[in-house]
Amino acid sequence: MPTRASKRPRDINQLAKMIVDISTGDLQEEVKPEREKNPAAVALGKLGAAKGGLARAAKLSPKKRKEIAKKAAKMRWAKPKG
Repeated sequence: MPTRASKRPRDINQLAKMIVDISTGDLQEEVKPEREKNPAAVALGKLGAAKGGLARAAKLSPKKRKEIAKKAAKMRWAKPKG
């Protein structure tokens, strides 16, 4: 399970005090530096993703692609706004 950079208090009053302390500069919020990604792994992942979509599109018939596109559009428009 992932760990958080800083543990925030559950009590609403303690949380409010912590937020005020951070905003006034009395308390420094800990920020974890982001992990560096391996450039070779990133390139390999992008390569596979680019090939996968094209290969799937090539295997589908035009009729099936049209059905998938209609279903996707229907789902996008069905989402509640806000």
